[in-house]
Amino acid sequence: MTDIAKVTAAPSPDLLTPDNCAVLFVDHQPQMFFGTGSGDRTAIINSTVGLAKAAKTFDVPVVLSTVAAESFSGPILPQLADVFPDQKIVDRTSMNAWEDAAFVEAVKATGRKKIVIAGLWTEVCVVLPALSALTQGYEVYVVTDASGGVSPQAHEHAVQRMIQAGAVPVTWLQVLLELQRDWARTETYVPVTEVVKQHGGAYGLGLVYAQAVIGADAVG
Repeated sequence: MTDIAKVTAAPSPDLLTPDNCAVLFVDHQPQMFFGTGSGDRTAIINSTVGLAKAAKTFDVPVVLSTVAAESFSGPILPQLADVFPDQKIVDRTSMNAWEDAAFVEAVKATGRKKIVIAGLWTEVCVVLPALSALTQGYEVYVVTDASGGVSPQAHEHAVQRMIQAGAVPVTWLQVLLELQRDWARTETYVPVTEVVKQHGGAYGLGLVYAQAVIGADAVG
């Protein structure tokens, strides 16, 4: 009985924690959204901002990057910039962010080996740095609902390519709840539930209802 308890009490090293990961946002820009056709763009924006707030809630280091912001693609998503108003944005010319020295240095500066990445387009600006990071020993988690491609096939094929190379597909809400993991962690309970209510769709509405009927301490 004791041995079983010890085994079940030990969390998997594969789990994301506030202390072992960094979140990379790549090319969430107007021109890239214009060409996104793999899913509802409003939903992708919602997922992206939800992911950003998840990272901020748990003080997870982030890297923000754009491509040709002043000449073609436009500024980073304003809602994303609002979450990190003081964050420096790495602008690049390369489609593969991993071929930009400033971007790679920013990732290295986080000191984390687990990379959570989201971006536009999945088949170019996500898959290329993801594969590059994997070959350099990083563990890569791709936030599929905060990413988008030019078509459903392009997005799905890119996700499958990354999975075959060793990346792990996740969703923004999965990342948020994996970072929390225990509703008894009171220091982040309220911020997490606020993110869920703002960006969690029906789940968020359910939490609003539960807190109104049961009380402010209703478990998410």
